[in-house]
Amino acid sequence: MKLGFFTRVLDEGSAAERYRCALAQIRHAEAQGFDSAWVAQHHFHEFEGGLPSPFVLLAQAAALTSRIRLATGIVTLPMEMPIRVAEDAIVLDLISNGRLELGVGSGGNPEAFAAFGLKDADRRTVFAEKLDELLGALRGDALKGGDHVYPSHPALLDRMWYATFSVDGSRTAGKLGMGLLLSRTQPRTKEAPDATLADIQDPMVDAYLEALPKGVAPRILASRSVFATDRRDDAMRFAEIGLQRYHKRLVSLGRVPDAPRSTEEVIRRQDVHLGTVEEVIASLKADRVMDRATELAVQVHSIDPPHPFVLRSIELVAEGIAPAFGWKREEAAAARAA
Repeated sequence: MKLGFFTRVLDEGSAAERYRCALAQIRHAEAQGFDSAWVAQHHFHEFEGGLPSPFVLLAQAAALTSRIRLATGIVTLPMEMPIRVAEDAIVLDLISNGRLELGVGSGGNPEAFAAFGLKDADRRTVFAEKLDELLGALRGDALKGGDHVYPSHPALLDRMWYATFSVDGSRTAGKLGMGLLLSRTQPRTKEAPDATLADIQDPMVDAYLEALPKGVAPRILASRSVFATDRRDDAMRFAEIGLQRYHKRLVSLGRVPDAPRSTEEVIRRQDVHLGTVEEVIASLKADRVMDRATELAVQVHSIDPPHPFVLRSIELVAEGIAPAFGWKREEAAAARAA
């Protein structure tokens, strides 16, 4: 298993302070042996995610690090020009010495689509069209007018990831031979309000594996909310603040019923793994998807604790949690050196 760190760039403070913290966390993850660092693109809504320009931030991360892989989880492709995404991704990959992992998806916050002249209901159609354009540009296909993307760099095609909430999307990811990005949590249906995250994502993994072309190795990243602390009291104290704040925001957006929830219930409903190393390991081991994932990416969202506690959580994941699932810092370092 490989190990990733995922930041939603949601630390307390100004935008500049958020970017400073995110870069410090990525550097710390590299120092702890993490294999990859992931950032998400979000437009306009500062409480959903603090980063509209992922390639810019990752370019600075590339300058501050030497080996950790730099990943987008995701670029919201319907809101982008595929040719420009290809060009930015290629330049970033070249200046980072081949460290980019390019994750794309349909996005994102429904409220953001209107500013780009799009309708949220059209997102899947637009995404499919733009993904086809992006793949063609990366392959070096002729563009309208006969030009080709420069510089040419089709090697990125082998490091693309597809984010989805659905079985159909997972099947498409498999057919394209891309990696499958699984979300940290997913909405439950009215028919199965108490379904586990594995109940939802296991069929997605099945569809992905069935659709993979012969000879293509599966790449399945399980993004999970993980906040590890030395004392459970600290984890619960910050969960009481962050998770309840997040729950109220979901209520205000009409995404969950306006009903009071205990922090313990929000932890369960948001699929959060928190507490001491032993408690997080036990919680993650109950998640069947972990047995099938090739990479675990941990994020502290939606607790969003203070920066020093994020750094400590990164350390605890590397020291105790990830090794319980087969990750070895020494082996990872040796493989990278080779």
